[in-house]
Amino acid sequence: MKRLKKIHILMMTLPLAAALTGCGGGGGAGAGGEGGSTSEGGAAKTKLAFVTNASADFWSYSHAAVKQFEKDHPDVEVIFKAGDGTPAKQKQIVDDLISSGVKGISISPIDPVAQTKMINEWAEKIKVICCDSDAPQANRVCYFGTDNVEGGRRVGTLVKEALDGKEGPHKIMVFVGIKEVANAQERFKGTQEALEGTDIEIIDLLTDDVDFAKARKNAENTLTTHPDVAALVGLWEYNPPQLLNALDGAGKLGKVPVIGFDENFATLRAIDEGTCQGTVCQNPYVFGYDSMAILRDIIVDGKAEDEVVAAMKAKHGGPEDDAKLIFVDTRVIRKGEGIKYLEECQARLDSVK
Repeated sequence: MKRLKKIHILMMTLPLAAALTGCGGGGGAGAGGEGGSTSEGGAAKTKLAFVTNASADFWSYSHAAVKQFEKDHPDVEVIFKAGDGTPAKQKQIVDDLISSGVKGISISPIDPVAQTKMINEWAEKIKVICCDSDAPQANRVCYFGTDNVEGGRRVGTLVKEALDGKEGPHKIMVFVGIKEVANAQERFKGTQEALEGTDIEIIDLLTDDVDFAKARKNAENTLTTHPDVAALVGLWEYNPPQLLNALDGAGKLGKVPVIGFDENFATLRAIDEGTCQGTVCQNPYVFGYDSMAILRDIIVDGKAEDEVVAAMKAKHGGPEDDAKLIFVDTRVIRKGEGIKYLEECQARLDSVK
């Protein structure tokens, strides 16, 4: 049996993950850090920031993007910060950023309900974009990211493809980091919608609080408690590699299909190896670059907020009934496309080293 090397969790992105963790503790994307910096002409740079929900390889692409944005726009400094999976940490990070003079942030909220008041308080002082995950009741400039319900539907399609031709009924387990996060709820909803009317039943949605060891343990427990489980679905970037490792340890790698989300390199390799059915990839590089573009157009160039958001929506898309939702399209990766897409991702990361 072909065995999955556990080192794939860190893979070629180990230096990137290390850099990401470092950025969570301080310093900007560029050399200026939080102490402020000036452009070549001597003028003070406008300080912007990108704040993640937690540390994960997924955010390496957004980090690369904001570094590139700094290079392309020498009148801004972008500070990159990684959360720890809690609203309290995000509050500490953003409060400190505002005190340091940051004028706008793009943030992935962890709990959209609990953080609405928090975001509204920030929005009284700076411009706030919700990126990757939304807080729709908050006074944010816009939501910029994936249509996560549609992304979940695409996950459901992959599940049906994986189980097509196999005798049912089928029971599957779904895994995610934090169920309170809007993108987790929406992806799960979309998956449920795609599976309605089929003989595929979702046993449960298991969470791990962005604890990789717990993510694997959840999968191991599932294989023990539900030995007849037909497929495992991971809705956050680090989930699929942990599912694959659990299957490997149980001697079931390649026997129980895995369906993923995002472009973790272990996931992409597993797709071409035939142990993962496929994955739905977002575009975190665009999340980073274009959310900074929105903030810069409003704060530095003084353009009208509604006009800037409308222009970005015209570029990417979004529902007609909500002017503040901008959707960046996803890409489904199936067997034969994994390594090629991995190389594309690596090239994008390497381009700003």
